[in-house]
Amino acid sequence: MTDAGRLPGLAGPRAEKAVSLALQGGGAHGAFTWGVLDAILEDGRLAIEAVSGASAGAMNAVVLAEGWRRGGAEGARACLADFWRSISLDGDLPAYKARIVRQALGLWTDERSPWRFWMEAFSPFTTPYQNILDVNPLRDALNDLIRFEEVRACGDAKLFVSATNVWTGKIRVFAREELTVDHLLASACLPEIFKAVEIDGVPYWDGGYMGNPPLFPLFYGVATDDVLLVQINPIERRETPRTRAEIRDRLSEIGFNAPLLRELRAVDFVTRLLDEGKLAEGDYKRVLMHRIEPTGHFDDFPASTRRTADWAMMKTLFERGRGAARDWLDRHWEDLGVRPTIELRRDYS
Repeated sequence: MTDAGRLPGLAGPRAEKAVSLALQGGGAHGAFTWGVLDAILEDGRLAIEAVSGASAGAMNAVVLAEGWRRGGAEGARACLADFWRSISLDGDLPAYKARIVRQALGLWTDERSPWRFWMEAFSPFTTPYQNILDVNPLRDALNDLIRFEEVRACGDAKLFVSATNVWTGKIRVFAREELTVDHLLASACLPEIFKAVEIDGVPYWDGGYMGNPPLFPLFYGVATDDVLLVQINPIERRETPRTRAEIRDRLSEIGFNAPLLRELRAVDFVTRLLDEGKLAEGDYKRVLMHRIEPTGHFDDFPASTRRTADWAMMKTLFERGRGAARDWLDRHWEDLGVRPTIELRRDYS
């Protein structure tokens, strides 16, 4: 509890326990995470102390914070719904604005769009540095949606957004207090589409390459031991990709899951050393890992659909995310604060 007697973070009047959230990136599949967040906010028993995200996960994290700033849990639910609706083909934004938001997020606008033609036909032979317009249309759209100066000043929850340093290949995690539109653009910067985003003279690419999502910021300076991972990129697929597109998509999933696997193995290693008494409990944090995962929810949505902007798909994933979150809360509420609900060695080693 805080000095004021309430749980830390984004805590409504019914909050009983606190968690940190780790939100994976994955393009339009982030609508599943939207559903998870919506169900958690509707339930109201969980306070959200900290949120870490990459790419679409970072978008969900900052939109969540912006909505909470506007009107608590219901404000956050409404803001997330507005964001996802706006980037769909049937979105409520003016047509020109909806199109540039979808393009900047790497989503197909329609089957015959020039953007899709560019991505499929020309992008293997050109780079964003041959784009003489040198624009990222998502900048204005995000500035319209989010008041970054007020999010930075909102101390209710800790936010962490990852990006990849192009020069060193290392992860860089930006905290809420420093977030601007550039940090979100960097976290979602796919190098095949956009020039690297420069922050303080350093170029950055998509955060998912080195932290999807980053877990370590949730281990330090955060009171709760419970970390709930919302995973949208399947670790395992029981089929062998054969077409060029299938191979590309599976390689993308493997690459974007690799940093998460490394961090979860590290959590398991530290936990085993604590269990064996080889590390002092006071010096190392015992992290209680939990997961809402994609198994079964994405079977009819292959990896390639991460780039589609179909509202029916997004709404379906939203409802599946809501169902997955409600099921997880029903099964694991009593475990929160007591024990982890992932067998890390079995699932990630």
